[in-house]
Amino acid sequence: MGTDLQVSTDPAEVGLDPARLQRVDRRLSRWVDDGQLPGFLVTVARHGKLVHVGRSGSRNVEEGLPVEADTRWRIYSMTKPVTSVAAMMLYEEGAFQLSDPITKWLPEFAETRVYVAGSAMKPVTAPQVEPIRVWHLLTHTSGLTYGFHHAHPVDAMYRAMGHEWGTPPGADSAEVCRQWASVPLVFQPGSEWNYGVSTDVLGRLVEVISGQPLDEFFEQRIFAPLGMRNTSFGLRDGDELESLARLYAAVPGQPGGAPTGFVPFDAMGAAAHSKPDFLAGGGGLVSTAGDYLRFAELLRRGGSYDGGRLLGPRTITHMTRNHLPGNQDLETFGRPLFAETPLRGVGFGLGFSMVIDPARYGVVASLGDYSWGGAASTAFYVDPVEDVTVSFYTQLLPSSTLPIRNYLRALVNQAIVD
Repeated sequence: MGTDLQVSTDPAEVGLDPARLQRVDRRLSRWVDDGQLPGFLVTVARHGKLVHVGRSGSRNVEEGLPVEADTRWRIYSMTKPVTSVAAMMLYEEGAFQLSDPITKWLPEFAETRVYVAGSAMKPVTAPQVEPIRVWHLLTHTSGLTYGFHHAHPVDAMYRAMGHEWGTPPGADSAEVCRQWASVPLVFQPGSEWNYGVSTDVLGRLVEVISGQPLDEFFEQRIFAPLGMRNTSFGLRDGDELESLARLYAAVPGQPGGAPTGFVPFDAMGAAAHSKPDFLAGGGGLVSTAGDYLRFAELLRRGGSYDGGRLLGPRTITHMTRNHLPGNQDLETFGRPLFAETPLRGVGFGLGFSMVIDPARYGVVASLGDYSWGGAASTAFYVDPVEDVTVSFYTQLLPSSTLPIRNYLRALVNQAIVD
């Protein structure tokens, strides 16, 4: 599967109706035409064959630069599955057990307290009853949070330390983890689900266990074997700045109404122009559609690629099971706040969300379809029942602006006719 994104197969040969498939681009293009989306690129593959690449609009509206096949995108939280794969590669080597406390490698978390009551200025805390274990990081049940949630006093404590949409200048992963460890957890590890910096801490764990910076581990162990030549922590020396799509922020409409447009968000976008001090396992990568398709196909194929294998198929199966207690969904077990996907009928595994009840999810989808997305509205999913991989790229914050992910599944699934 080449990074040049050449469609290799007639959709009809793999059971997709070509005329129905055109609905994908028509619907997505409407958001571009209405001024709600700067531009997009979408890919659909089945049985490992790329059958559809759609694109419309601009990667930089102001300069009139169109979306190209090799456009680079800030994939933000779509970094998380890569970090999760990296950790599970080490797990397969016997480097740790999923139940191991992370204090074996990150002792600063041994003294981290747990929030009970009070304000950000005067929190009431208790000691950890259960230590943070590796699987808590993989499943976002660690009690760690994000500063940008604005939902809890601990979120405000993160923000006060400079952790909202970024991290303090000059702080590397070791320092950033020390800072997070100095702030209380939102809840006792394992007791709830909360989207937060768990995968960033997991990235630090990969560094300590492997003895390599995260960018080197990714490059040597994942990107080079897969042929992901255009994926890195920020742009590298020699990369053209104009190859990177401009980042935009949605302009809110009336309460409950559609957004009225978007404006450039260069203050945040500039962070991806060069390699950052903090290699964020939870959201630091820029990539191309062709590169990430190789990664999604690795998952679909159970850990193998054209030249070898990164993970065993049983490991991928374990990662894409629901790990929430009692097979609960995120709406029941999670905190009612921002998430990249709807929470009804959706469980969470080791680095991915997955559909555990399609009817409750409310979208035509397969049982076990697993996915994740990024803050700038990028998304991907793998449907193991239909043997489909789908990816979507744009650069619009926040990801909750438009219901792109739900539309994608409905539009792709209605085109599958065999």
